[in-house]
Amino acid sequence: MKRLFILIYILPITFSSFGQINHDTELYETILLKDSLLFNKGFNTCDIKQFENLLSEKFEFFHDKDSISNKATFLYNIKNGLCAAPTTYQSRRELVKENTEIYPLYKGKNLYGAIQIGVHNFYETIAGKAEQFAGTAKFTDVWQLENGQWKLTKSLSFDHQTERNNKSSIFDNDAAIENWLKENKVPTLGLGIIEQGKLKQIKVFGEIVNGISAPYNTIFNVASLTKPITAMVALRLVSLGKWNIDEPLYKYFTDTDIANDPRSKKITTRLILSHQTGFPNWRWMNDNKKLSFLFDPGKGYQYSGEGFEYLRKALERKYKKSLQQLASELIFVPLKMNDSKYIWNNNVDTTRLALGYNSNGEIYQTVKNRIPNAADDLLTTIEDYGKFLVSVINGEGLAKDVFEDMTSNQVATKNGKYFGLGFEIYRFADGNFALSHGGADKGVQTIVFIIPKTKQGLLIFTNVDDGYKVYEKLLLHYLGNYGKQIVEIETK
Repeated sequence: MKRLFILIYILPITFSSFGQINHDTELYETILLKDSLLFNKGFNTCDIKQFENLLSEKFEFFHDKDSISNKATFLYNIKNGLCAAPTTYQSRRELVKENTEIYPLYKGKNLYGAIQIGVHNFYETIAGKAEQFAGTAKFTDVWQLENGQWKLTKSLSFDHQTERNNKSSIFDNDAAIENWLKENKVPTLGLGIIEQGKLKQIKVFGEIVNGISAPYNTIFNVASLTKPITAMVALRLVSLGKWNIDEPLYKYFTDTDIANDPRSKKITTRLILSHQTGFPNWRWMNDNKKLSFLFDPGKGYQYSGEGFEYLRKALERKYKKSLQQLASELIFVPLKMNDSKYIWNNNVDTTRLALGYNSNGEIYQTVKNRIPNAADDLLTTIEDYGKFLVSVINGEGLAKDVFEDMTSNQVATKNGKYFGLGFEIYRFADGNFALSHGGADKGVQTIVFIIPKTKQGLLIFTNVDDGYKVYEKLLLHYLGNYGKQIVEIETK
């Protein structure tokens, strides 16, 4: 008996002409409730009574690896297999709800049953170690009404895929992803997958406008994902010996709002890139709309777009060039990021631009910056930003000590996270770490993760206010246990 006893099923049967039912129907909710009792209350906690109550006396279980069993044999195997050693091994099943289909079964006009088809993800915990993704399998359950009670009568488990050979996830099925996005009302999703220090996959789903599919080179406004680009401009200059990360910036620029405050003499590039300036996120959030200090520089953490704009003005004063020019020379041109820019101009291909939407499907007005904003509104594509992240993973253009500085904890943020220089840092249980940054504006939800030591990465771009709701499943699928630890840090 395998330790991982996966309960998934299908029954070859002729479906009725009624077809698949909608997710908001009473029958759909009823079947999912029974499913939850069977697995969340039964399988995941080894509550055998749940199986005894929900399985029909005529229950038959067909498994593509463990043959056929009736109710008595099935319960015996559960008790003496999966549930025999809960302190050393545990398995948890998670339904991929967006893939679940329910078909009613009728005899004449009388409902007598339902067929449930879908996919399950399985996770396992061995000897107290952190839970890990184990694999997936497909299923169909046949539920029938017996004396007014729903009972599981037939099931067959098949197409088991381990973590290394997982072909049944919706994320390996473009049509399934498109349906998933429609259910979550995400107009456009851009995905970039980095493996072995190379951009391996670029995928863009959804529509650029109603009725027209989004191209692979869709242009997104990525909001605060602008900041890592600005940070890398500064860090590459530091690596070239042309900029001092700890030099006070008042030598090049001082904002008039704080010119008379002695704390203005303490602002450095290091404090800006790690959000320790003491500035608010934006000055317009203050009652008087003026820049001010919330605390002494270097004495705390406060995420600040103002800090990055402060750095832009200092750089532009010193080099007599715009941030757009500096980024082009140091990053965009060398990396062939041909669709990336801080400013709006006539070269923007509006036929490829992902418009921003609110959660009601209404379009926001497009931001068209004529002056670079060091903290916000970068226009780019999955391919371009993926090239940038690959260069960061590989330390391109950075001196060794600068790379180590960038990936070192500069200041604690929250939930066990830290800011380095330009990126937030997640520390994992095995000693590894991920660099990350997100972006959120009206009609923009974006986030990226890179793991320098394993040379992995994930880019997620969406163009809707609540696009963040698709992050978790993407993280778990593409980053596995590291993705799970990121989710745990964010939700604890």
